[in-house]
Amino acid sequence: MADSALTQHGKSIMNQLQDGLADNVTNRLAELDADLPALITDYAFGAVVGRPGLDLKSREMITVASLITLGHAAPQLKLHMRAALNVGVSQQELLEIVIQMAIYAGVPACMNALTIYREVIEA
Repeated sequence: MADSALTQHGKSIMNQLQDGLADNVTNRLAELDADLPALITDYAFGAVVGRPGLDLKSREMITVASLITLGHAAPQLKLHMRAALNVGVSQQELLEIVIQMAIYAGVPACMNALTIYREVIEA
């Protein structure tokens, strides 16, 4: 069955963040349930991230900040830090996002994000 336009749009955005991300994520989710991939491709990326109004760089900066404030999403934070770099966020901008979150998420969240930042930059 062919992908819908929304699915294709979502996958395109995912692959801009990281080459091959769409297939990696959808294949892993489909192993668990056939309907799960659409939640990510169609809803999260196609319908929300793919909306007009903000460019992908801005959206990734917001996503990184949000994931830092959660404090319990290290794998997603690492992925989105790499994605942010892939869509034009500089290393310095990324570091400034992490530092800024010390005010809003607390120093422990900032320190954890700094650890992930170092891993991403050194990779």
